[in-house]
Amino acid sequence: MDFNVIHIDETDSTNRWLRNNPSLFRNNPSLFDNNGGLLKGDVQDTCLIVVAAYQTAGKGCGSNSWESERGKNLTFSMLIHPENIPANEQFRITEITSVAMCETLKRYGCKEVSIKWPNDIYVGDKKICGMLIENRLQGSTIKDSIIGIGLNVNQREFLSDAPNPVSLHQLLGHETDREALLKTFLDAFDNAYNSKTTCSTYKEMLYRKGKHCLYEDKTGRFTATLTDVMPDGRLLLVDQERREHIYAFKEVQFIL
Repeated sequence: MDFNVIHIDETDSTNRWLRNNPSLFRNNPSLFDNNGGLLKGDVQDTCLIVVAAYQTAGKGCGSNSWESERGKNLTFSMLIHPENIPANEQFRITEITSVAMCETLKRYGCKEVSIKWPNDIYVGDKKICGMLIENRLQGSTIKDSIIGIGLNVNQREFLSDAPNPVSLHQLLGHETDREALLKTFLDAFDNAYNSKTTCSTYKEMLYRKGKHCLYEDKTGRFTATLTDVMPDGRLLLVDQERREHIYAFKEVQFIL
């Protein structure tokens, strides 16, 4: 996959910026036709990326916000055209990105790296990375996907009321080159995108998999075991009475 990266100083959201400004990637005009669209032959193998030094309104899933100190972390979005992934398998984008980030952090020496369903990245019981993935569908195919990522890198202190943030600096005790870190992630993303085992790897990396833990849904709190994630991305839990519960995103909470 070819990665074309542009750096900007500030924006409210890199996802929104990338959606609204793809034509600003004119530093590689061979990617575009005369009308400013991506050339069909290059679409599947091209990834456009915008990296912001600071996001004024970084977003996570739903109404969640993302705290990030200016110039300290990696806040970026990727635009891909995954023509080889059917619309009914769009959760594979989440699997690919999550596995790639876990592999990246492992290469930097992080231990106990896992994926808190669907796509938060944890080290131990602390959140180091969040994602916002927006897929646009066209019939039975994915027209494009924008993958927004916030990775805590060199921030030493978190001031928001987020319950469990952590950064690479806090874990490793030293600064990390963010450009080198981005390159490592993109290499891992390319590998995960082309791997036939990414789905099984995603499931192996799930936070709390096989453990009896506390959850909460609309009926209240309960203890269950995280057993699997369905092909469409829904979570499968088995309670103490061995009853199966299947949840879509936001229908169940992990009680930390």
